Amino acid sequence: MNLSSPLNDHGAGVSQAAADLRVLFHRLNNQLGIILAHAELLEAKAPDDVARARAGQVVTSVLDAMGTAREIRSKTEPADV
Repeated sequence: MNLSSPLNDHGAGVSQAAADLRVLFHRLNNQLGIILAHAELLEAKAPDDVARARAGQVVTSVLDAMGTAREIRSKTEPADV
């Protein structure tokens, strides 16, 4: 059995799975941060109210997604981390 398997509840496997999840959450937050920055730029430079509102919806959605990722991370982290 692979020690890094998420199904393995032995010390090394859990530690590796937790480390893998942390890396994935970090990557996801970086990607969402890039989307957020671009959406904020589009919102700031929007030529009209319709475009500004659309960009604002993207900003709101990205912030919601970042919050969801944070919540998932808090629910999946081992208690001793």
